[in-house]
Amino acid sequence: MSSAAIFIVFPLCLAFAALSDLLTMTIPNRVPAILLGAFLVIALASGVDFWQIGLHVVAAAAVFAVCFLLFALNVMGGGDAKLLTACAVWFGLTNALVAFLIYVSLFGGLLTVAILLLRTQESRILAAGIPLPRLLFTAKKIPYGIAIALGGFAAYPTSPLMLQAFSQLNG
Repeated sequence: MSSAAIFIVFPLCLAFAALSDLLTMTIPNRVPAILLGAFLVIALASGVDFWQIGLHVVAAAAVFAVCFLLFALNVMGGGDAKLLTACAVWFGLTNALVAFLIYVSLFGGLLTVAILLLRTQESRILAAGIPLPRLLFTAKKIPYGIAIALGGFAAYPTSPLMLQAFSQLNG
């Protein structure tokens, strides 16, 4: 049961957050809350010891500290900060967390360039009738939840819980 949850909860929450950010430029608070709560339940049900859970929480706290600073400097949105923090708890203090953050940065850069290019072509896109959310053109923000989700999808197969779930499938 916990293996199935490992395969479903994290990717589903990321997909929902990305879609919500694309369409509304907001990430609902329930998404990071579900990610945090589900991690604790799944980790305990999977037999992860309290020491390891603590290290996962430390990873999330470190990411939160950096995100809070970026939010205070008005560089990052609050929803993005909460989502990154909630994702970090799933990766823990591992190389997978580093990979996740690198992927998010790379996808975020590509996303930003793509949206800025789209915005320069707004009149052509609208005249062609291409169905894109209007907020992509009118908001001054970038829906970074998309980059967070893509980074999560790319790094998640190497996360501790996924590696454990894969080993249970093979064993």
